[in-house]
Amino acid sequence: MSDEAGQATGRHRSDPWKVAFVALLVVALVCVVTWVLLGSRLLVVRDVAVSGVERVRPEEVVAAVDVETGTPLARVDLDSGRERAEGLDLVESAEVTRGWPATLRVEVVERRPLLAVPVGEGYRLVDGDGVRIEDSETRPGNHPLVRVTGEIEGNPAVRAAADIVEEAPDSLLAQIQLIDATEAEQITVELGAGALVEWGDSSDTEEKSDVLRVLMREHPPEEGQVYDVSHPGLAIVR
Repeated sequence: MSDEAGQATGRHRSDPWKVAFVALLVVALVCVVTWVLLGSRLLVVRDVAVSGVERVRPEEVVAAVDVETGTPLARVDLDSGRERAEGLDLVESAEVTRGWPATLRVEVVERRPLLAVPVGEGYRLVDGDGVRIEDSETRPGNHPLVRVTGEIEGNPAVRAAADIVEEAPDSLLAQIQLIDATEAEQITVELGAGALVEWGDSSDTEEKSDVLRVLMREHPPEEGQVYDVSHPGLAIVR
C-alpha cells in the first residue's frame, strides 16, 4: 500500500477519543437542559395568568388549578389543571398552557345564560345544561322563559330549548317569549305577537330555525297564528 493510500485510510478512520468527547458533550448538554427545566429555579411558576373571566373571580380559578408557585413549569400537569378549573360551576371549559419562562396561563370560557326559569318571585338564568348562572328579580327581556318537567340542571329538555335559542337569529330571539319543552317530542314556542310555533322534537334545530324565518317573513306573526316546523320539509302556516 502506498503512503498516500495509508494516509487516506487514516483520515477516514474514526478517532475514538473524539467520539467519546462528543458523546460526553451531548450527555452533558442533556443533563444541563434537564436540570434547567426540572431542577433549577430559573423556569418555575411565578405567576398564574387568568383570562376570559367576568363572573368568576380570577382568584377562584387560580385556587382551582392548584399549582404552587415555585413548581418547575415543565412539571405542571396541564390536563389535571384544566379539569380542576372546569370543576368550577360557572366554567364551561378551560385551557391551561405554559407561558415560558415563568407563567402558567389559564384561558376560561364561562357559562352564559340562555334561558330564564321562574323561581318564587323572581327568575333564575341558566345555561344549556341548566346550570344556574345568576338570579334576577325581574324578567330578563333577552332570555326566553323555559318550561320543563323535573330538575332543571342536566335536563335534556333544557338543552333542547337552549339549542333553539342558540340557533335563532337576534330578530327571532327578540320575539320568543316562552319555550314549552314539557313534552320532549312536542316542543312549542310562544311568540310575543301571540303566535305559536310547533317545533316538534329537538332534532334538525338549525333547519327548523331557517324554515321558521322564511315563514315569518312571508306570514308575519299575529294573534292565533301557528307555524308548524316539526317536519321542516313540510312546514305549514295555519
